[in-house]
Amino acid sequence: MQKKSTIILGIDPGTVVMGYGLIKITGSTISLIDLDILRPGKVDDPYKKLQLIYNTVSGLIIKYKPDVFAIEAPFFGKNVQSMLKLGRAQGVAIAAAMRHGLDVTEYAPKKVKQSITGNGNASKEQVLKMLQRLLNFKEDPKYFDASDALAVAVCHYFQENTVMPGSGNKVNGWDDFLKKNPARLKK
Repeated sequence: MQKKSTIILGIDPGTVVMGYGLIKITGSTISLIDLDILRPGKVDDPYKKLQLIYNTVSGLIIKYKPDVFAIEAPFFGKNVQSMLKLGRAQGVAIAAAMRHGLDVTEYAPKKVKQSITGNGNASKEQVLKMLQRLLNFKEDPKYFDASDALAVAVCHYFQENTVMPGSGNKVNGWDDFLKKNPARLKK
């Protein structure tokens, strides 16, 4: 009997650079499917940028058929115009996910960093290095937006607190995860 897999799509929204990352969970194994970026910043018309984001997220959903959609919440900055643009980008990404019937979960940047590294103030480099260890890949993405999106997907996996829905394999924190997944620990 084949184990059921769950695919999680994580998004780091942006109107200049939007990151996306996809992971697959099979049993207690987590693996990388894809991570990359979209560069809507190359488009001058702000509404065409939003359309590009919507179409890209829709395309990822059609191509990979994720079961879950997780997105990073905008952080509160001083530039109101930037915040409005970021909110719009997040909104169209969420609309695309909902259009395809996916439930949406949003995570604050500090929550994502805390979930991945154990430190809510971790640097983007620290998050990337931990993701590389967890998912067994060596390539450094050209933009941290891609690894940030991947971190959102992995955060969702950890926050759900189960290795696989319905499997009964509850994981309660890092210590429990490492006990149940000793092969994941590198010495």
